[in-house]
Amino acid sequence: MGKSKILIVGGTGYMGKRLVKASLAQGHETYVMQRPETEIGVDIDKVETLISFKKQGAHLVPASFEDHKSLVEAVKLVDNVICAVSGVHIRSHSILLQLKLVEAIKEAGNVKRYIPSEFGMDAAKMKNAMEPGKVAFDDKMVVRKAIEEAGIPFTYVSANCIAAYWLGGLCQFGKILPPRDHVIIHGDGNLKGIYVNEDDIATYAIKTIEDPRTLNKTIYISPPKNILSQREVVQKWEKLIGKELHKITLSKDDFLASKNVLDYGQQVGLSHYHDILYEGFLTSLKIGDEEEASKLYPEVKYTTVDEYLKQYV
Repeated sequence: MGKSKILIVGGTGYMGKRLVKASLAQGHETYVMQRPETEIGVDIDKVETLISFKKQGAHLVPASFEDHKSLVEAVKLVDNVICAVSGVHIRSHSILLQLKLVEAIKEAGNVKRYIPSEFGMDAAKMKNAMEPGKVAFDDKMVVRKAIEEAGIPFTYVSANCIAAYWLGGLCQFGKILPPRDHVIIHGDGNLKGIYVNEDDIATYAIKTIEDPRTLNKTIYISPPKNILSQREVVQKWEKLIGKELHKITLSKDDFLASKNVLDYGQQVGLSHYHDILYEGFLTSLKIGDEEEASKLYPEVKYTTVDEYLKQYV
């Protein structure tokens, strides 16, 4: 397969910068949308990130969600488009901005594949998700509907649990660094999650972009060694630091009682932890080998939970 031209929208963000890196690493001619200062504010970090992309060989493309013509012109430069605008409410939530990008892709008429901003749990399987967290999935389904009604070729990438948000805090809600004395166990701690390194998510996503096997499908990143319960994650950390943590069990009722003192963004996050750690939404996820990224691309050496946790020792 020849290497295509890829436009990455949201390239300076958490997942976006990893997608740019992976696209370049896999030899694609990579274009990154550069939004005007009026949209990003005086954000020096984003400017520096864009300049670093340029030094690595990426092309910067000035365009704005508020300027339809500029979006169409940007899209016409490439074969494929990947969007990585934020869908995390504690940071910013811009999922529905993609509706403007979908309109531009539809008008341009040249895009062979669009990967929308998902990279988490499969929105189509989260119909029974807890409120207010369900809004994240509902918005993604609005975007999917627009993509499919426009007849745009797509791949949806479901990466389940992003490692930094989950493994860093040993699956404790609101924690991003692993403790060395005690840990809160959600429920019985035995329901399994699926944890994926952010760089691996980007690598797999770029792999799918011109693979005919992934056209108009949802692809799941579910590395077999990374399907673990919270207790299993804690045990791996204990082995690394040579110490057993004191464990405090938190019931579902007590967990939900904490919701009332949280702001909206935190309530959304709490809902996701509830769905995975108390309801086991990912435990029941059934997919075939033809849908699973590590089976489709065995040449990729994915990061195991053990390897990921070592950076915190």
